[in-house]
Amino acid sequence: MATMNVSLEDELKAFATGERVRARGFSSASEYIRHLVRVDREFDRLRGLIEEGLESGPGEAFPAEEFEELRRRARDG
Repeated sequence: MATMNVSLEDELKAFATGERVRARGFSSASEYIRHLVRVDREFDRLRGLIEEGLESGPGEAFPAEEFEELRRRARDG
């Protein structure tokens, strides 16, 4: 694992090393920061999927009976 140094204002450092780490159950500030980077990466991925969907044009109607079948299968396992 690579090391990266980050400079934070005192207020942000206190927030990241104490308050957030404890409140969210992280074992360290490093774990919390890694989590934030992963969440940001996932956010970018989801944003890309939304943009792709918007660019794909209008959707098609999904037949109600097919939706009900999917709902039944999801419910019944």
